Amino acid sequence: MNMSFSICKQAQPLVSFPGGLNVGRLKFQHHKDKVVFVLGATGTGKSRLSIDLATRFPAEIVNSDKIQVYEGLDIVTNKVTGEECRGIPHHILGIVDPNADFTTTDFRNHASHAIESILEKDKIPIIAGGSNSFIESLVNDDAYFLSRYECCFLWIDVSFPILQSFVSERVDQMAKAGLVDEVRGIFDPNADYTRGIRRAIGVPEMDRFLRAEGNVNDETLAKLLGEAIEDIKHNTCNLAVRQLQKIIRLRDFWGWNLHHIDATEAFTRRREEANDSWEKLVVGPSARIVSRFLCKGTSLESISPMPRSRVMTKAISMPAMAAATH
Repeated sequence: MNMSFSICKQAQPLVSFPGGLNVGRLKFQHHKDKVVFVLGATGTGKSRLSIDLATRFPAEIVNSDKIQVYEGLDIVTNKVTGEECRGIPHHILGIVDPNADFTTTDFRNHASHAIESILEKDKIPIIAGGSNSFIESLVNDDAYFLSRYECCFLWIDVSFPILQSFVSERVDQMAKAGLVDEVRGIFDPNADYTRGIRRAIGVPEMDRFLRAEGNVNDETLAKLLGEAIEDIKHNTCNLAVRQLQKIIRLRDFWGWNLHHIDATEAFTRRREEANDSWEKLVVGPSARIVSRFLCKGTSLESISPMPRSRVMTKAISMPAMAAATH
């Protein structure tokens, strides 16, 4: 494989390897293939960062969100849109029957297949999603995973008060984008909210409101809807806390080497400054970490950032932080 990071057209490449870098399925001197993981609580920007990295390195993304694996409810589950994907292939995203159970074993099998298929194309697998139980199972429960692959773990983090405010705003945006109609479309008064896509935050919370439609006055209905939206916000924030606790456990109990990326400042910048701040404080440091990870164990002596004047770029109009962060 002849891979030169200087010819990425979708975003500014991080580094340039004179003459290209022949990595042959990224098998370095230690003969392990390399896999990148992007961890973080809900709303911290995992999907956006993984796509940003995949535009700088030859990579494809493997979804590790246990709800986004299901087909449908794209607003409720906050799946990336086709535009946000920027042409980067995504695996295990929206492929499972909404009523089916998708276990950690199912994820391991699908993810292992996806990783191998990506490596066969001489690309880098980037595993991104908020279901840390899936990631833990993939890495720790497969006896051969760590013997086959070398892992780089990026942990994107946002201070909780800032994240809490962002989550609240995001839920409001989801409601405006059609969350209620989307949930109404699958509403079944006899449904089991412990199975399939109906486990998604945003579905059980709407139950009382949807049952009341046509049976109560408008004032009562509006009150029930407001309560449902607040429940969604509350439960999403609780999910973020649990996810953070699991990430810390992966670091402290299992000893995973997590590269901590603090995105708090990028979330607090004004709208017109948000994208520049995201690039400087989140994407740049993450890309440098990935670059060092990919070059570790090779004969490369040093790598310098690609001069801006030599970059071949394709202009992309990025949405505001609140609209594009997942």
